[in-house]
Amino acid sequence: MNVVGEVLTRFMGYALFTLGRKGGMPHADLHIHTTASDGSMALAEVPAAAEHAGVSAVAVTDHDTVHPDLADPLTERDGIEIVRGIELRVETAEERVDLLGYGVRETPALRAELERLGRDRIERGRRIVESVEAELGVALDVTVGSGFGRPHVARAVVAHPDTSYSEIGAVFADLIGEDAPCYVARDVPSFERGRDLLADACGAVGLAHPLRYADPDAALARCASLDAVELHYPYDRPVGHEAADHADGRARVQRAVAAHDLLALGGSDAHDDSLGVAGVDSGEYRRLRRRIAG
Repeated sequence: MNVVGEVLTRFMGYALFTLGRKGGMPHADLHIHTTASDGSMALAEVPAAAEHAGVSAVAVTDHDTVHPDLADPLTERDGIEIVRGIELRVETAEERVDLLGYGVRETPALRAELERLGRDRIERGRRIVESVEAELGVALDVTVGSGFGRPHVARAVVAHPDTSYSEIGAVFADLIGEDAPCYVARDVPSFERGRDLLADACGAVGLAHPLRYADPDAALARCASLDAVELHYPYDRPVGHEAADHADGRARVQRAVAAHDLLALGGSDAHDDSLGVAGVDSGEYRRLRRRIAG
């Protein structure tokens, strides 16, 4: 990448990183992960982390699962409102993308699909661990169970005393990213099936981090049949910034918001307790909340 391109990349990453933070921290962080999938924070720790970050509401959007300790679409815990959400990976003709469901009221059809995905995730996790162990010649201290994901593997590799890895991003790049030697694909539903399952169960369904995909325009075109898109997202995260070199990325997403009358949502995609690095203001959160409560 030339110098101009690098400057544009860094500028866009910074601009998108700070979206939703005008006047201080965002009101709501609508994309966080817990130990129910591949996050490191337990649900009980979420209210304190949210308070520390200065946000008043969060959406718990664990991968392919609805947090078992959240019974209602909206829950208040220690003064923090928690949206019962989910992040679901789906297949399109171009590539795999992630959908976010907000305010889940679980249906039998969604439950059946999540149970199938849970079994597939465990089998996939075992195969990735075996492959990484063979590649590095080490035994990883990791247990493959419900909600297991690649970040579990990456953290175990970094923590192992006999590997040279000190950053999770490097583990993804070298070993378990989509083009890396130890990557194992999952059996995910089609975009249409995933969207329909979430539409029947959720107050709103949106496209996650549209600029992370190899073809952002194709991903954004899918918003025509959705309710929302992540406009506010920290694209300078160590993992998953593949397409962040699009200098007009924010404008692309904003055009989709206008064209399809979408909720302009977002969040930190936190896999630890660092909440509030991206999110939405109180007005946009109220729009989402009306959809969930109604």
